[in-house]
Amino acid sequence: MKSSILGLLLMLTATGSSCAHDQFQFLEEVQGARALSWVDGQNARSQGVLKNDLRYARLENDLRAIYLSPARLPKPWFVGEQLYNFWQDANHVRGIIRRTSMESFKTANPTWELVLDLDALAASERENWVYQSMNCYETERCLLSLSRGGGDAAVIREFDLTTKTFVAGGFEMPESKGSVDWIDRDHVLVSPDLGEASMTTSGYPRQVRVWTRGARFQDAPLVYESQKDDVYAAGATYFRSAGNVSVISRGKTFYSGETLILRNNTTLEKVPVQDDAIFQGVFDGYALVSLRSRWITHGKKFQAGSLLAIPLNNLHAKPELVYEPNARSSLSQVASTNDRLYIFAFENVQGKLLSYRKKQNRWVSEALSLPGAGSIESVSNQGRGTKLVAYYEDFLTPASLLLVDTAASTRVESIKASVHWFDSSRYEVTQNESTSADGTRIPYFMISRKGLILDGKNPTLLYGYGGFEVSMTATYSGGLGKAWLDQGGVYVLANIRGGGEFGPRWHESAILKNRQKAYDDFISVAEDLIQRQVTTPRRLGIKGGSNGGLLVGAVMVQRPELFNAVVCEVPLLDMFRYHLLPAGASWMAEYGNPEDPEMAAVIGRYSPYQNVRAGVNYPKPFFMTSTADDRVHPGHARKMAAKMESFGEDFLFFENREGGHGGAANLEQKVKKDSLSFTYLYQRLVD
Repeated sequence: MKSSILGLLLMLTATGSSCAHDQFQFLEEVQGARALSWVDGQNARSQGVLKNDLRYARLENDLRAIYLSPARLPKPWFVGEQLYNFWQDANHVRGIIRRTSMESFKTANPTWELVLDLDALAASERENWVYQSMNCYETERCLLSLSRGGGDAAVIREFDLTTKTFVAGGFEMPESKGSVDWIDRDHVLVSPDLGEASMTTSGYPRQVRVWTRGARFQDAPLVYESQKDDVYAAGATYFRSAGNVSVISRGKTFYSGETLILRNNTTLEKVPVQDDAIFQGVFDGYALVSLRSRWITHGKKFQAGSLLAIPLNNLHAKPELVYEPNARSSLSQVASTNDRLYIFAFENVQGKLLSYRKKQNRWVSEALSLPGAGSIESVSNQGRGTKLVAYYEDFLTPASLLLVDTAASTRVESIKASVHWFDSSRYEVTQNESTSADGTRIPYFMISRKGLILDGKNPTLLYGYGGFEVSMTATYSGGLGKAWLDQGGVYVLANIRGGGEFGPRWHESAILKNRQKAYDDFISVAEDLIQRQVTTPRRLGIKGGSNGGLLVGAVMVQRPELFNAVVCEVPLLDMFRYHLLPAGASWMAEYGNPEDPEMAAVIGRYSPYQNVRAGVNYPKPFFMTSTADDRVHPGHARKMAAKMESFGEDFLFFENREGGHGGAANLEQKVKKDSLSFTYLYQRLVD
């Protein structure tokens, strides 16, 4: 035992982990003068390399025309019978909140009423406000979340929709990663930051209180407190015709916890399901729960990925099966109106929309017609009404908004669609499979021009994520079409393990000790593209963000000979210290605890920062991050770049001062970020 631990410590020291001296740890000081000086120097160098390329200006113009076009599709949400929308353009950089009627929205030129101008608000209050969300009670009052610079931490303030002003003396919580949700007009559930004792080790509140109008949130009665080493605790209310239901959620880990029904604002009753089950809301007197693992209860077996309904008035009753997936399908989203339950699912990574009703003690489903085999998601639904708005798109079809209104009919009505930003008739989508190291078949989509010549000369961009049960599905991107496909590029989207494309098992097969399987899957797709002569390593680039940034960082280090470009956005890269940086501790159910010797050995084999070496011919990577990212610390990208610099390796680095985990706080910043990225890809894969 002693010898194995000694061997592990020697390995960690050799790879430069947090157990050894890290000469670049000063770059973890987000606003440190020395760190920002390094950032400024790298930004200037990288922007010089890319902005001096004559193609950059053309890209900026093309992308700006798309990203800021008034013809973009507005995503609305219901507040009563009105539709609200957050909108940014050249004249509204920070954005505006506006509203209209459904009748007006359906027209070519809706009449919008201004509700709040974020640019004017930021100027008057001298704050760097970035809009986060708006959560409304009935049609009068809303809780508006605003962050400084685009981070996750936000200020929450009560806003009056009638007067279009903030409520003097209303509900207001200072900047934190806490939450506030309505119970009724004069009471809210609040998860506040009251100092270190009230926070989890992951940096989120662990208390839930009932806050009464006129009182201080610090004095609100405590109704629930989770453990210090949990991820979070928060409250929410579901407003339904059958009765409003308030719940408290405890996140024990990223994938386990419990849900408690709050009765009479005082007493709690736990929903008696497995810890890894997901509470999906309420419908028609039922609590809805989806399963991450198989559950045997009341003498019946329920498969992983199933959706169950449990009577709210008898939580210990036998659950009812609503939806059960097969080996190639997965539950994506659950939504409901007053009279219908809707399930958004994927079958072989192609979207489906199912409508459910309870008839004679049976859940009866109806498959609703969609425009194609792309992606479908709920945009907004009326819990007390009859309308649901969904968002449809595929790789070659611009996004459209679909309305289902059961007061009129159950058919799907297309109410608004985006314009075509490129000539999609020139391209085709194919779904292919590669074989991973353990023999698993890995599906991937390829978008290319029709009649593609398989001569290995095609610039190809491979994108992946592979984590947190997030599915990579068909999306339409005008920017990708204009800037990449129209320039002769091929785009590939990999459905690797770690994602949720085929349900919980697809995710769980590549977490913790099996993390390498996600990287093997991605590598297998790259090898398949080369073997089929779609491309060659000289013309193959990879891209990923966040956990996808870890993905591309890991495969770059493991198989540098396969790629010639790596776009690594807001990444995790130092996996021996990820749990010590903001929000990182909440992801230990995905990656494991680096302080556990067994997990440290696993992490030590793939962590990019620990495994990058001098004297290796790596592809020249482009690291992109944000100073304001309080989810994935910018120190990851900074340190990886600095370490490569110390080896004499070439790289590019760009850090936006705003933007948070999205990397951009407004559309102009997104134009710049993507123009830099595509120019880099041109230089590496096209030239």
